[in-house]
Parts: sequence; structure tokens; C-alpha cells
Amino acid sequence: MMQSVAGLARRAGGAAIAAALLLPAGAHAQAQNGLSNLFGGIFSGSNPAPAQPSPGPSGAQTGALPWSGEDGASGHPLMTAAAIREAAGNFDNCVAAMWPDAARRGITQENFQRFTAGLAPDLRIMDLMDSQPEFTKSIWDYLDILVNDNRLARGREILAKYKAQFDATEKATGVDRYIIASIWGIESNYSTQMGDRSVLQSTATLACIGRRQAYFKDEFLSALEILNRGDLRPEQLRGSWAGAFGPTQFMPTAFKRFAVDGDGDGRRDVVDNPTDLIASTANNLKKDGWQPGQTWGYEVVVPQGFNYMLADRAKAMTIAQWEKLGLKRPNNQAFPHPAEKAYLLAPAGAQGPGFLMLQNYRVIMKYNPAEAYALAIGHFADRLRGGQPFVQPWPRQERELSRTERLELQQLLAQRGFYKGTPDGQFGGQTREALRNFQASIGVPADGFASSDVLDRLRGR
Repeated sequence: MMQSVAGLARRAGGAAIAAALLLPAGAHAQAQNGLSNLFGGIFSGSNPAPAQPSPGPSGAQTGALPWSGEDGASGHPLMTAAAIREAAGNFDNCVAAMWPDAARRGITQENFQRFTAGLAPDLRIMDLMDSQPEFTKSIWDYLDILVNDNRLARGREILAKYKAQFDATEKATGVDRYIIASIWGIESNYSTQMGDRSVLQSTATLACIGRRQAYFKDEFLSALEILNRGDLRPEQLRGSWAGAFGPTQFMPTAFKRFAVDGDGDGRRDVVDNPTDLIASTANNLKKDGWQPGQTWGYEVVVPQGFNYMLADRAKAMTIAQWEKLGLKRPNNQAFPHPAEKAYLLAPAGAQGPGFLMLQNYRVIMKYNPAEAYALAIGHFADRLRGGQPFVQPWPRQERELSRTERLELQQLLAQRGFYKGTPDGQFGGQTREALRNFQASIGVPADGFASSDVLDRLRGR
């Protein structure tokens, strides 16, 4: 879906999860979409987000959580409370100043005035943009929550109900119907958790206030283009705090790139028209490089004593080469295409299952760059087509480190010369590489898994 900003809540509220769950360093993700909405309800056990109240005259949301009035946790100068207040005071001028750019995109002056009339900033978004939760979920908890019996049952109903649409789309694009259904299920729990903030209000707020104004200016103007063209009505353009909308959570710019009119009615309605939704999501994956007829990856058994320094996205080898290193599928199943190239992912280190990831997994990661998300999508799709749960156990006895502990781990790695970045409590590829190098230096499996034991070793205990 839709290229976005790594490190933000790729869909409202889920930023912390995506960041903590194996987000690769430097990845550009789909922005702030449905996972945020999904995580906002699933991890707290709450219901889908209630409708967003209308803003009051000052821009404050009446009846909703107000802005904290505090500096953002990122420390960015545009996220200080003073900068936020100053920008909010200039909001009307900021929106009006975007008219020349809107005109260059073919938006009529009448529509620009109609769609921007009464817009006021939703400053609560500033808290959501910079939120850094202290605790996150482990990858196995994440999978337990997202890949469950109820969601699978609903997914099978969706596949049966829209069989004709899936048939046509699969034939036209070569994109696996189960992957499309999986994205639909995980992004919005099959259209039940899509978010209810005004996309115009959210993107206008972010275009004028905070640390990603240039990025969100493009999103705001793209949202205006969608309305100007008549693909969607303003009441349909509702979603996450960062502007993602619809059952598979398109950002406005991604909608422009990937949305298609699947049924020929002259509109690209990815919100309420299942034909357009399925065709557009498939078109997104196709244009991102989906390989027809191929799977996303395989669960593998990693032999004892394996060199986990090879578990790296940059170190792809053929399946046959991995087999020579001792990797096998559970129950000794054969790999159907030994010449395919794959990389090894070991999300729980030597204590958990390994996975050989193919090109289609990389395509899913363009939709969202969190490895845990892409693993959930692939596994959910396999389960929908009748596959079994993962065979190998997860190290459920391990606990997730708190943000304070993650910061400490990075600081200790830096003190020992292994970590060169700025400690921020978020683990990406740079942290994992530093951790592996430290583990190798003390003679333990260099799997990059941040356990409480490795933190104790860094502390010298």
C-alpha cells in the first residue's frame, strides 16, 4: 500500500508495534494505516474507534481526547509545544496558501473552497505522531492476535462471497487472492476497524503542523484530488490519524498510484465497492513486483551451531545453497523451487523458528516494512488456503524488553563500540547487527535476538 513514513504509526495507533517488531532500519512504509486502527482496538481489547467528533472553533476536538499540550517525544524542533501552538495559530493561512498547488493539480477553486471550508487542526494527532509506548508485544503475541480462528472464518466467508471478483482479479494480475484477503483482514478486520477520522482534517493538520509537513502536504493535496475527481465522497474519506482509509488502508498518494476502476462505473471506490477494493489492492502488489504463482516464503528448521550472521536481508542465496547449510522444512518437506533466491529471517533468534523469505515477502514489506507484519500477512494467507500453523514453538518464556530497557541495551552496545546510531529504543537492522556482533564476541549464538539474558550480559551480570 502506499509508501509512507517509517517510524510513524503506519496506521493510527500501531506505530509502536511496527517499530518494535523488527522494523528494518531506513525502511519507507505505507503510512499510518489500518494497523494503527487495528492495533488501537486489538491490543487494548477495546472496540473499533468511535466516530471522531467535529472540531470546535479552536480546532480542539469536542468530546475526544485533547492534545496533551506537551513537547513531542521525538525532540524535533517542530514538535515542541510552542511550535505546535504557533503553527496551529497559522493553520487557516497554511491551508489557503496551498491553493496554487491545488490548482496546478486540476482542482477547481470551487471544490478547493468547498472541501477546505471549516477545516480546523486536530492537535491530538501531535501526541499520536510522537507516541513512544513503554511496552510492546512480542512477535508471537502479535501473530496470535492477528491470525486467529474468528478472523480466518471471516476471511473464508469473504473469499466465498466475492469469488467472482477474486477470480477476475487473480486472472488479470496474477496476484494471489489469499494475500489480498489477508491484507483486508489484517488491515481492517474485514472493514470493521478502518478508523473514523476525517482524512482531510488529519492530512491538513500534518501538512501544516509538526515534523513531516512536506510529506503530508502531498497527502492532503492528493486527498483533495480524489474528492475533486469524484472517486469518493467526503464522508467516505475517513480513516486513521495519518490519513490511511478504506478496508485495505490506502494513503491518498497510494490511491493515486494504484487505485483502479474494477467494475467500469467511472469511480475508483476502494471504500465501499469490493470489486474496486480487490482490484486496487492487487494492482498495488503487482506494481510493487509480485511474482505470480510463487509463495512468500517457508518455515525452516535451522540447525544447531548455525552461523546467524547469515540471517540478513542483504545475504540472499538460492534455496539449494541454504539446504547445503543444513536448513530444512519441518517434517522434511521438499522445497518446490531450489533455484529461488531467499534470505533467512530468525525473528526470535536461535530459540524460535526460521523462515526463508522470497521475492513476494519483500513485496509485502513494501506494503508495510515491519517484518512481523509481512510474516503475519503471509502466514494468514497460507492458513486461509488451508495451510497449518507454524510447526516450531516460539520462545514464549521470553518477555519483551521495555522501551527503557531497549534504550539501555542500545546505550550499552554503543559504549562497547558495537552500535553507531543514536539510541532511541527502536530496534532496526543497525541494532540487530550490533547485537549480533556483541553476541559473537562473547561466544553465544549471534542471532540478534534482544532477550533479557543478553541485556544482563551487556550489564556485566
